[in-house]
Amino acid sequence: MAASVFSSSLFAQLFPTGDVGRLWSDTAEVRAMLLVEGALAKVQGAQGIIPADSAAFIHRSSLEVQIDPAGLAQATGQNGVSVPGLVAAFRAAMEAPEHAQYAHWGATSQDIIDTGLMLRLRQTLTAHHDLLLALLQRLGRQAETHAETPMVARTYAQQATPTSWGGMLAQWGQPLVDAYEVLPAVRDGSLWVSLSGAAGTASALGPHARETRSALADALNLTDPKRSWHTDRGPILRIVDWMADIVATLAGVGQSATALSSSECQDVILNGAGGSSTMPQKQNPVGPSALSALGHHMTGLRATLQASATHQHQRDGAAWFAEWMVLPQIALCCAAALEIANALVQSWAPNSAAADRHFAGLGGVYAEGLSFALAAKMPRPDAQDATKALIAEAQRSGQTLAAVATAAHPDLPQSLFDPVRQMGLAPDDARAFATRVARL
Repeated sequence: MAASVFSSSLFAQLFPTGDVGRLWSDTAEVRAMLLVEGALAKVQGAQGIIPADSAAFIHRSSLEVQIDPAGLAQATGQNGVSVPGLVAAFRAAMEAPEHAQYAHWGATSQDIIDTGLMLRLRQTLTAHHDLLLALLQRLGRQAETHAETPMVARTYAQQATPTSWGGMLAQWGQPLVDAYEVLPAVRDGSLWVSLSGAAGTASALGPHARETRSALADALNLTDPKRSWHTDRGPILRIVDWMADIVATLAGVGQSATALSSSECQDVILNGAGGSSTMPQKQNPVGPSALSALGHHMTGLRATLQASATHQHQRDGAAWFAEWMVLPQIALCCAAALEIANALVQSWAPNSAAADRHFAGLGGVYAEGLSFALAAKMPRPDAQDATKALIAEAQRSGQTLAAVATAAHPDLPQSLFDPVRQMGLAPDDARAFATRVARL
C-alpha cells in the first residue's frame, strides 16, 4: 500500500481527486514558489528596489526555468525548508549572476512557501467550487423530481414518520448550499500574500515594505493582510474549516446511503455498486463507504492541523512541518469527497417498492399522526398510550396499524395512513432547496 491513498495507483479510482490531485505535488509546489519569486522581482523592479532589467530577467526566468524537486531534497533535508535550495538552483539556472543576485531580495523562506501555498489553495478552492456546484445542481434536480416520492424517515436508525426522497436530498443539500454561498468570503478573508521577512518585521525589505507587500498581493491576485501572519495560521484554518464542513456533510450522506441500501432496508438502489470476490449476491455500497472513510480521515487531519497552528516565538519549525504533513491530505480529502459524491448522486435512485413495504408493515410509521388524531377526543397522554397499545396489537396480530386503528376507531380519517398526505413540509422543503440551487 502506498503511503497515501491519494498518491496510490492502486486506490486512484476508489479515492479520486481529479484536477486537484495535480496541485498537491512537489512539482506544483516548486512552480508556485517560482511564480512568487518572479512576481516579487517584478514588483521590486517597478519600485526601483532592484534594477529594472534584472527584475524583468528574473520574472521571465521564473516562467521558463524548470527545476527538478528531487534536486532540492538534500538541501531541504539540511535546511528544513526548500527555499534556500530552490533559490540557489534558480540562480544557477538563470546563468546570469549579474541579474540572479537580486532574486529573493529581502524575503524569507516562509514568505515564498506560504504565498505559493495560497496560490495552490486558490486553485484548489476553484476546483472545489466547480465540483460543489455540479453536485448541488444534481441534488436540486432530483429534489424537485422526487419532492413527493414517499420515503420512511428514521431517527436512531428506527422508522419514524413519512418523509420524501426529495426532502432527504434537501436535508443533505442545504448545508452544502450554505458552504457554496460563504466560499467568496472565505477566499477574500483567507487567501493572503505573505511578505514580512526573516522575523516578521520586514527589516530587509526597505522603507517601502508595506507598498511592496501590497503590490505583490495585486500582482498575484491575493489579499494583503497588512501585517505578518507567519505564526497566525488563521487563514489556513478558515479554509480547512470550510473543506471539513463539506466532508462532514458528505460523510453523513455516505453513512445514510449505506444504511438505506442495506439488504434489510433497500430504500435506495445504488446502480453500479461493488461486488464481492466470493458472494455473488453482494452489492457493496463502495461510494458511500468511501465518503464515510474520508470523514474519519478528515477528523484526524483536522485535529493535527489545529495542534500545528500553535507556534512558538516568530516561527516554529515543528508546528510548520506538521502543517505540511496534513494540509495536502485535507485538500485532497475534500476533493475526493466531492468527486465521489457527484458519482454517487448520478447512480442512486429511491426504491418505491421497498418504501411501500415499509409503509404497509407492522411498524409505527404513522404512529405520530395517529396519536395526534386520537388526542382530538382524549387527553394527549391517553392518546399516546392508546397508540402504543394499537401498535402492540398490530404486531401481535400481524395486521397493519391502519387496520387495527380503524377497527378500534372507525371515525379516523384514512388520510392518516396515506404517506403522501403525512409528509409534512418535506415536499415544500425539497422544492425550496431546488429553487435555492437554481438561483446559484
